[in-house]
This record gives sequence, structure tokens and C-alpha cells, in this order.
Amino acid sequence: MLRAFVNAFKVPDLRKKILFTLFIIAVYRFGSHVPVPIVDISRLTAAFKSQGQGGFLSFIDLFSGGALTRMAVFGLGIMPYITSSIIMQLLTVVIPKLEQWQKQGETGIKKINQWTRYVTVVLALLQSTGLVFLFHSGAQQLNGVDVFRPGTFTAPNIALIVLIMTAGTATIMWMGELITQRGIGNGMSVMIFASVISRLPTEGRAILLQSNAKFVVVLLIGLALVVAVVFVEQGQRRIPVQYAKRVVGRRMTTGGSTYIPLKVNQAGVIPIIFASSVLYFPTLLASVYHANWFTNFVNNYVTNQRSLVYMAIYGMLIVFFAYFYTAIAFNPVDTADNLRKYGGFIPGIRPGQPTANYLNDVLVRITLPGSLFLAAIALLPSIVFAFWVIQQFPFGGTSLLITVGVALETMKQLESQLLMRHYEGFLK
Repeated sequence: MLRAFVNAFKVPDLRKKILFTLFIIAVYRFGSHVPVPIVDISRLTAAFKSQGQGGFLSFIDLFSGGALTRMAVFGLGIMPYITSSIIMQLLTVVIPKLEQWQKQGETGIKKINQWTRYVTVVLALLQSTGLVFLFHSGAQQLNGVDVFRPGTFTAPNIALIVLIMTAGTATIMWMGELITQRGIGNGMSVMIFASVISRLPTEGRAILLQSNAKFVVVLLIGLALVVAVVFVEQGQRRIPVQYAKRVVGRRMTTGGSTYIPLKVNQAGVIPIIFASSVLYFPTLLASVYHANWFTNFVNNYVTNQRSLVYMAIYGMLIVFFAYFYTAIAFNPVDTADNLRKYGGFIPGIRPGQPTANYLNDVLVRITLPGSLFLAAIALLPSIVFAFWVIQQFPFGGTSLLITVGVALETMKQLESQLLMRHYEGFLK
């Protein structure tokens, strides 16, 4: 593997892509440590520590790679773009115009991407405004700690913070697209990867200072989880497809055989993000609606990761959204129609609706173990917190899936670049 890294830097254009990607990541991490004006960072840090692992600040911090608890310029992270992409993907099923664009090829994809950017900016405006007021109104819930300096919470200052954080999100989106065009890997995925990886040393050090034995056990659990995630992420059910001979003009095309790869985890990390977002709404509502019964319910069951009620709700939401998103991402009817148009068929299955029913049945069966695996991975930190008194667990479901998935995709892209130039790759 070390030889493969050396070979990657021997190729001039590949070396430029790697160095350009590292430069953009460095700029992104720098912006994640530059705080916006007016906010008192020491008070914000104290507020975050006072909440502990179950507070709403730590829940928000899951989506920002630690930048939001510093109220940084890039505090919103890439989350508005992810939310915008998911919204556009869901609307494609509902709005015929978007579905028409999607079928137009590259031109239609450009239009959808443009509207995704517009929605990202709107979401960044709304999220930054909501978070500014959330940090201010939440002072009574944060042991009397107010993150804004006295007399600075005015309309011009609020507008300035919202503008800076929205501009930071737009800059992150632009940098991600630069990585996609001129660097290595998918830009947005690489940015999320950088955010997740940046938190691992701090969280690992916190466990090491607490107990050496716990650190070794957590490290072994992490290695086992990485192996399990790679195994499930690469797992797929291959549906055989046979193509009959066809006459096109004066030529006869020879038939062939191929397969339709149906992944065990077809939805990826999206179900965990959806489930976390649903659980985030009561937390956000509790910062506005201050009834004691509702606040106690949210603190005891919604944000308390050691609660059995939290584990049950979170796990069921993940399984539900795994099936929901898989049904949207893969359409068996369209796949069956395309097979019939090009003269393909599944051996033993009649073309048309029987093929669609067969694909749907297979998808339902293989999605169950995939969704249960996602739920187990996502609930592992809660199980660890229930048995151990530790403040942080670095191998959460979302972070682990994103880290392993992005690493695999980036390695595959580097592998293909090296093999094109007759070098030995990373994967043996």
C-alpha cells in the first residue's frame, strides 16, 4: 500500500489533484475554527460542557463536525446542502417537471443541481437565523449561561451573523464542487469525511485520559465495526439478466448476460440522517416552548441516549426510513420497463409486471437485514453510554458509515487512476 501511495505522487496530474484536495480541506478546517463576531466563545464552550452528552447542543454538533459549538464561519457545515439534496430527490418523485429534467441527461442534471444550490442558500438562511435565536433563548436552559455578550443581541448584529454563516455555507458548497471537478473523490463527501475525522483524535484522547482499558476496548470495537461496515456496504444481491438476440437494421446483435446489483444497504446513511432530524424537532421545539412537562419529556426520553425509549424510537425510525428511501431510490417498475425495451429478461420471470413484482420482493427481503444493521450501528453509542460512564464515543453510526463509505469510494477512484497508468493499485 505504501508503494501505491508513492506511485500516486509520481503521476503529475494525480499529484496535483491530491494536493489540491488537501489544500481545500485545510481551508475548510481553518474556516471551522474562525468564530463569528459578537459571540463569546468561552461562554459557548461552558454552555456546551454544562449540557453534557445528552444536551441539545451536542445533538446539533453531530451535524457540524464540532464547528457549530465554536459558532464558526463554517458552523453550519455541509448539512444544508445534504438536506437540500434530499429534498430535491424526494420532490423528483412528486413533481413531474423535476422528473422530466432527471430523464434529460446531463442538461437536466445541471438544472436540478442549480435549484439544489438555491434551496441550500434558503435553508442556510433559515437554519442560521433559527440557531442564533436558539442560542440566545436557550440561555435559561444552559445554567444561566448566555453565549452573546451583554447588549450585543441587536438586529444589525443578528443580520451580520446570519449573513456570515450563510456565506460560509455557500463557500463550502463551492469548495466541494471544486474538489469534484479538480480533485479526488466526491467533493461534498470529502468535506463530510474531513469533519468526521477531525473529531476522532479529541474524542479518543478523552477516553484515553479516563481509562486505558476502556480506550483499548473502544479501539477494538471500532476496528470490528469498520470490518462489519465494509462487509455490509459491499454486500449485494445480483439479479441475473439475459438479453435476447435482436435485429437492428441489417445487423443482428448478439445476446448476452449481465446482472442487476441490489445492495443490502441501498439507502446508505440517509435513514440515520432522517431519523436524527425527526428526533431533532422536539429538541428545537423545547427551546421555544418552555412547559415543564414537555421539557422534562424531551430531556429524559428524546435527548437522553441512555433511555430505552430513545433507543426504541430511534431504531424504529431508522428501519422505517430505510424502507422509505429505498422505495424512492430504486423503482422496480421503471427497471422492468427498461429491461423489456432493450430485450432483457430475468430467467424464469416473465417480462413486465411480474419482473417488477419479483424485484420488489427481493428488495424488501434484503432491505430488512440492511436496515437492522443500520439501527444497530446507530444505537451502539447509546448502548455503550448505558453500560459505561464515558462522555464521548468516537464510532457513532453516522460518522462511521460516512467515513468508511467515503474512504472506499476515494480509494476506488485512486485505484482506477493508477491502473490506467499501469501502476499497481491499493486493492489487491
